[in-house]
Amino acid sequence: MKEYEKFMLEAIKEAKKAQAEAEVPIGAVVVRDGVVIARAHNQKNKQSNTLKHAELVAIEKAMKKLNDWHLNNCDLFVTLEPCPMCAGACINARINSVVFGAFDPKAGCCGTLYNLCEDKRFNHRPKVVGGVCEEECASLLSDFFKSIRRGAK
Repeated sequence: MKEYEKFMLEAIKEAKKAQAEAEVPIGAVVVRDGVVIARAHNQKNKQSNTLKHAELVAIEKAMKKLNDWHLNNCDLFVTLEPCPMCAGACINARINSVVFGAFDPKAGCCGTLYNLCEDKRFNHRPKVVGGVCEEECASLLSDFFKSIRRGAK
């Protein structure tokens, strides 16, 4: 679990970058052979693009780095449980495992609402590990939304 925490802390650093840009604080890193090969954070607002989830941006960067869409020996670490779009991208990219921090009761598709990654109908099924550094990841999100609500009053 220590190795998972080490890489989740890298994803948390990315989430804090998103927060500094007034984005929802979600960060992700792609790891291969114990080395971070791609890192990203949410950029939906900044780029006015719903596809700019941290996971998708990190996966795209990893593919470019490896010059291959197969990320077979790669693990994704993300601060929030992936949504259906991001879980699907992990399946299609052949990600080895998805490790996430906070569970997402509104859109989580790696165990909360549904577990897309364990659906036996798909030809690839990433391993899923949830709740790594959960408290810190969840606090980033709840604090962010509390500050928005305070600002709206």
